Amino acid sequence: MNTITRRQALSTTAGALSVLGLAGATAHAAVTDSRAATPAGTVDEVYQGRRIRITPGGGGHHGGHHSPGLPTVRIDGRELHVMRNADGSWISVVNHYETYPDPASLARAAVRELQGAVLAPFGGAA
Repeated sequence: MNTITRRQALSTTAGALSVLGLAGATAHAAVTDSRAATPAGTVDEVYQGRRIRITPGGGGHHGGHHSPGLPTVRIDGRELHVMRNADGSWISVVNHYETYPDPASLARAAVRELQGAVLAPFGGAA
């Protein structure tokens, strides 16, 4: 008699659910995202109908009060003020309370948080 153990059943179920979740996330990404080929270190994509463009930093953002090397993150052409934490995570002016592993993840979260609103200029800049 060929019986299956509880561990084998749980492992098989977990594997199947992982595959289904990954397939669903991939299908969702294909529908909502559009990414263009860009130079190294640059992101240019459409996420939930909003254009995200991230270029490697040279400092001097917002009147020069950024540290050199931070990327420039733009949503629909408007700059999103970003900061890097000591642990390497990222936060933005849109949400100071949640950290993200990289600027692209941070920009996508900002798009979701904005819920279609236009990003306001930071520090009175136009």
